[in-house]
Amino acid sequence: MGNAPRRCLITLDVLAALGFVILPQVSVLRPADGGEVSATAVWLLSLGTALPLVVRRLWPVPVFAVAFTAAWVALVAGVGPTPFLAAAYALYLVATTRRGRPGLSVALVAGLCTAGAVLMTVSGGQGYQGGSRAVQVVLGVLVLGATWATGAAVRERRESLRRAIEHAAEQAKAEERLRIARDIHDVVTHSVGVIAIKASVANHVDATRPEEAREALAVIEDISRRALRDMRATLKVLRREQDGGAGDLRPVQGLTDLPALVRTAEAAGVRVDLRSEYEEQPPNGVALSVFRIVQEALTNVVKHAAPTRCRVRIAAVQGTLTIDITDEGPGPGHRPTVPGGGMGLVGMKERVAAHSGTFGAGPRPGGGFRIVVTLPY
Repeated sequence: MGNAPRRCLITLDVLAALGFVILPQVSVLRPADGGEVSATAVWLLSLGTALPLVVRRLWPVPVFAVAFTAAWVALVAGVGPTPFLAAAYALYLVATTRRGRPGLSVALVAGLCTAGAVLMTVSGGQGYQGGSRAVQVVLGVLVLGATWATGAAVRERRESLRRAIEHAAEQAKAEERLRIARDIHDVVTHSVGVIAIKASVANHVDATRPEEAREALAVIEDISRRALRDMRATLKVLRREQDGGAGDLRPVQGLTDLPALVRTAEAAGVRVDLRSEYEEQPPNGVALSVFRIVQEALTNVVKHAAPTRCRVRIAAVQGTLTIDITDEGPGPGHRPTVPGGGMGLVGMKERVAAHSGTFGAGPRPGGGFRIVVTLPY
């Protein structure tokens, strides 16, 4: 807490203490059977009850104990229940900063205090002129009980808000970790999968067909450079670097980069038929998700079916973008499948769920695999 707010709170406590010193001097709430109390005694008892309030923020529990004891002494001496207001002022801070006993219901205490106040009003509030000593005691207890219930309710509300904030922060961390995992997975597995396949080709034909081996190595070099560029761009977005201006926060890839994905897949032996139709350009976030979904789908085709044919259809009509990706299954000369962790489909589902879209994937009856996605925007 800064110095200015702290000084304001201390000033408030000083003014409250001054008010609680003066209040018993003008109060008419004196017990009818208590006799007269000298002005000096009233001043001393008032000071003893109110002065500790100046340091209540340093020692809330000891200050309340002193104020509570002084209030009872003042009540017995005939000053009346007014000093209990000072004790209640100290109790409020205790209730808002200290946990109560488990099972002590705030609603129960508040209900009892309300019922007691109503009962006192109905039973003779209109003719009250100070009342008996017993009435003064009940009034003081009601004031303390209502104050504790109010402070405890405020404390519980603060704790509930704190738990909600912590839960939201943990959820945000989890979502950020998932997003980073998806981005890294999409960039790394796509490129590394193609590199692994082309390296296998180069290894097998190095002695018999050196031209094909050199072609495979050239593809590996090109994809490696592209993978490094994509990785740097992804890390720049994740780190929120500001040296490039607001553009750094935009999606790294979009729909205009799909032909590059097609060329990479074709270099790995997948003939891709890409067609797209747009009534309007979708938002950047949707465009990035489309790029990542197509990237992961083509990566899976390369890893599990190449050489083969694949058809990619993208259409954006009336606020809904549809992606339909179908492959024909492994063709002649299919190479061993590149091992994978099964995270690609999971990542696609998460991206679709982030846009409240629909996702469907599975084998085709005639062979091959199909993925259908709809993304509203």
